[in-house]
Parts: sequence; structure tokens; C-alpha cells
Amino acid sequence: MTDTGLKEIILTGIDASPGICIGKAYIVDIEGVDVVKKYFISEEDEEKEIKRFKSAVKKARDQLRAIINNAPEELRDHAYILETHKVLLKDKMLYGKTIEIIKNEKINAEWALKKVVSEVKSMFKKMSDSYLKERATDITYASDRIMRNLVGAETEKIADIDKRVILVANDLSPAEASQIHLERIKGFVTNRGGKTSHTSIIARTLEIPAVMGLGNATHSIKNDDLIIVDGTAGIVIIHPTEETLLEYGDRSVKYEERKADITRDSHLKAETADGFQLKVMGNIELPEEVVSVIDYGGDGIGLYRTEFQYLSSSSLPNEDELFDKYKDVVEVIAPKPVTIRTLDINGDKAFSNNSDYVEVNPALGLRAIRYCLKNPDVFRTQLRAILRAAAFGNVRILIPMISGYGEVLETKKILNEAADSLEKEGALFNRDVEFGIMIEVPSAVVIADILAGEVDFFSLGTNDLIQYSLAIDRGNRHVAHLYHALHPAIIRMIKNVADVAKDKGIKVFMCGEMAADPINMPILLGLGIDELSMNPQSIPAVKGMIRALKVKDARVFMKDVFKKKTASEVEELIKETFGSILSEKMYA
Repeated sequence: MTDTGLKEIILTGIDASPGICIGKAYIVDIEGVDVVKKYFISEEDEEKEIKRFKSAVKKARDQLRAIINNAPEELRDHAYILETHKVLLKDKMLYGKTIEIIKNEKINAEWALKKVVSEVKSMFKKMSDSYLKERATDITYASDRIMRNLVGAETEKIADIDKRVILVANDLSPAEASQIHLERIKGFVTNRGGKTSHTSIIARTLEIPAVMGLGNATHSIKNDDLIIVDGTAGIVIIHPTEETLLEYGDRSVKYEERKADITRDSHLKAETADGFQLKVMGNIELPEEVVSVIDYGGDGIGLYRTEFQYLSSSSLPNEDELFDKYKDVVEVIAPKPVTIRTLDINGDKAFSNNSDYVEVNPALGLRAIRYCLKNPDVFRTQLRAILRAAAFGNVRILIPMISGYGEVLETKKILNEAADSLEKEGALFNRDVEFGIMIEVPSAVVIADILAGEVDFFSLGTNDLIQYSLAIDRGNRHVAHLYHALHPAIIRMIKNVADVAKDKGIKVFMCGEMAADPINMPILLGLGIDELSMNPQSIPAVKGMIRALKVKDARVFMKDVFKKKTASEVEELIKETFGSILSEKMYA
């Protein structure tokens, strides 16, 4: 290769899927329909307009069905994502409300749909949880497909691309990403999207590099530009120099070698060099993801988020519907444990069609256990379903966002009532389940000694704990750089919780993103964490790192950690002390 003379440009985005690829850019012109005209219809044309809308929805469902049927084998376990979009097409909030607006306001289907989508997206984006915020994008993808059918817009089919390229797009929906064939598509970059989006899940499943949230990729990159995508670091390099190409070519080879080594050993125990065993579990959101936990060598499910069943339905799921999903997961992974977290959602937004309801600060509002205790019937239904599923395997119950002792007592009271009611009915269930609470609110850290007497385990939810403790909104680009798991205050808080747990004879787990980064392992081992849970793809690297360390070294190391005053000093100390192990045991 020769130097093109063009200036090398580096773009920084979100590390959506790890790995490195080098190749020519292929601009994919997949855009939503931005310009929609509003016009009024006569009463005589009302049924005709509704029929036109229904026809567009049916076509969208047929399109998704065809994509599901033709999806690559690697994505068969993730077909549920597209099935979800099919459900959204007929959701009452989207489908029913659009028809209602066409009737009531006598306006065209495009404008009615646009109005409904705007309201629903606004509702989701006000939620504090990053996963729930991302569900607004699923609404967008589903509605865009209907809108394109309404206006007759055609889109490029990724499945028809017949050369080896790197995709560059404003955004890719899961349906579009599902058309990727590995023999032709090396990776992709997008202006929009985030790490918790369904599109990034698909990228990680396909194990292709992806950088998302770049903002201006489609403006900076032209068709056939030579680019490097580093999905591990979250950067894209345009017009790389000869020197950069050689460097990243070498990095790519080393990454693949390390990945193969680490993944090959993923089913080995996470046992330190001096004999301490740590359980490494997987986080899941849907039953279908259990397969990934098993494939990557997970020791069980450390966090089963249960919100999706509530969000994907226009009405509250009943006990049998919940039970069926929980039982599926419990049976598949038995006898390994399944930690089912009860509903963690801002209830009034999720279940109310009243989009005028607004909480000024939803992160501090009626969410998680607060919603459940205010709505005991909803809570009791879920607890009954969990206790019934517990008869088919090893189940643990986890309660989110506990901030005080009274919440624990009230929760246990409702749990006992649920068990008593099942017993009276002669139902098959298991009352003897471990009961734990999330430690993600600073007040829970402070009174951990009080709470420990009422529970079997603590689970550190570091995502929220860091956000609440440091007063940082990770979604705010002006302060997001201050969010750091290795902040000395966070390390001291974790130490307090771990020390209390040890003193009170209970276990302490961690299920936040901090658990998924191999660089944090010396500290987590040194602090005495008993179990880690993370996205399944992170399991092999974390287990590999644990096997390379000694607990006794980690405990001695913590003496130096507590002398450091900033997160950057702590990170530098880890790299100085364990740099050779990190370079050997991490993918890149």
C-alpha cells in the first residue's frame, strides 16, 4: 500500500463491539422519513386512511418475518429482537393510538403516526435506566418501517451487498444489522446508537467490530475511503497512514489470537493461582440470552432483568405469562443459580397511557421497589411467579433500589404473603429461596450493617451506585467523563459493603459494568467480592484474568490503592503492578 497523501482523521465514539477491522467504507443510505406532510381527511375517507395504515403495518410485519427467516445462523438465538419489533408494530400505544388519532383528529396516517411516536419516545427517554432509554430506539425502528411503507420509500438491502466492506450509516436497526453476512461485512460504524442497544447486541453476537454514536461518521467518511474500526477502544481512523495500518494490522492479529486463547478456556473455573474460586455469572434481559451465558462459560445468571415483559406489552403481564418465562430460564441453566431481579422501572411512565405525566427527576422518583411497594398487587403477582419457577431449579430473588430498612421489611412481608397464598392453593412452588438486595443507593452503603441482618446476600449495582454517589448523569456529555468506577470514594464504599457482608456472614456479589472489566479484577479480588455478573461476552476475559492473579497479592495491593487520591492514579497503579498480566489476558 502507498500513502494516499490524505490527512489521517480519528473519530471517537462508543465501543459497541470489540475487535479491529480494516477495509473500504460502504455508505449505507438508510434514513428514516424526516419530511412528513400533515393534511386533513374527510369523514368519508377515514376508513380508507385507517386501511392504508393497517396495510403498511402488515407489510412491515411481512418484511420482518422475511428477515427473521433469512437471518444468518449466528443470529438465530437473537431472533427475539426482531420478534419484539413485530409485537411493537401492533402495540396499543403505537398501533391503537395512531388509529385513534386518525379518527379523532381526521388527519393523515403519516402525521398521526409521527405524533404518536414522538409522545412514546419522549416517555421512554425520560426514564433513568440506560437500558430502558434505549428502548425508545426500538419504537423508532418499528415506526420507521411503517412510515417508509406509507410513503413508498425504498431502502437499500444490506443482504444484497456483494463486496467485502465496512458499513457506515447514520443508524442501523436490528432488522438491518440482522442482514449482515460475515463473509461480506467486516464491521460497521454509525452516527447514532449506544452500547445497550439491540443493534450492538447483534454486533457482539456476530463478533464483528462496531463503533456507534460517532455523530458525524457519514459526513466525514466517503464511499471507498480506507478506514480502521477499533471496536475495543471506540475509535475510527479515516485515511490511515502506512505506519498506522501496520500498527493496527499487528493489533488485529494479536487480538484474534488472545480472543481464541481466552474463549477456548472459558469453561474452566475462575480460580486464582492460589486456589480461590470466584463465580462468574451472566446478566440477561430475555430468556433467549441464556444460550450466550452457557456458551461463554457462565456459572449461572447473576442478574435476570425482568422489565422487558412489562415494556413489550400494552397491559401488565399476568402471573402465568411471567412464570412461563422464568421457568424457561431456570430449567435451561439448572442446577446453576438464576438471580431474578424484581421489576426495576419507573412504573407510572411504563404503564400509563398518560404521557402528560412527568417526573422532574425520574432517577430519584417512583421507580423499582418504590413502585412495587406502592402497587403491591403488581408486586405480589411477580413474586408468586418467581416462587413457582423456583420449584424447577435454583432461584434467588433480588430487590432493586433499596434505600432503607423499612423497604426490606415490607418487601419480605409481601413475599411471605405470596408464598402463603400459593400454599393455600396447593400450588407447586419453593418458599426456600435466597433473598438479596441491590446496593446501589449511597444510604444502603451507610446502613449496610443494619440491612445485612435481613438478607442472604448483597448485590452491588455499580452503574447506579457510581451515578448517585458522584452525582453524575452518564448520559450528559458535559459530565460523563467524571464517571469512573475506580474513583477512591467508590472503592471505599465497596470495601465497606464487603467488610459488613463478611462480618455478618452473608455473600456480596457485583452485577454492574465494573464487574465486566478485567482491569478491575485485582481490586475486586482484594476487596473480597464473592461473585461477579456481567454481559456474557465479557465472561471469558474476566475468568482468564482471575486465573492469572493471586488473592494474597490482591489484598496486599489494596494497601497501595487506598493511598491514591484520584481514579486516574488508581488506574495507573493497576497498570504498573499488573500490566504484563493485563496485556496477556485482555483481548486488546
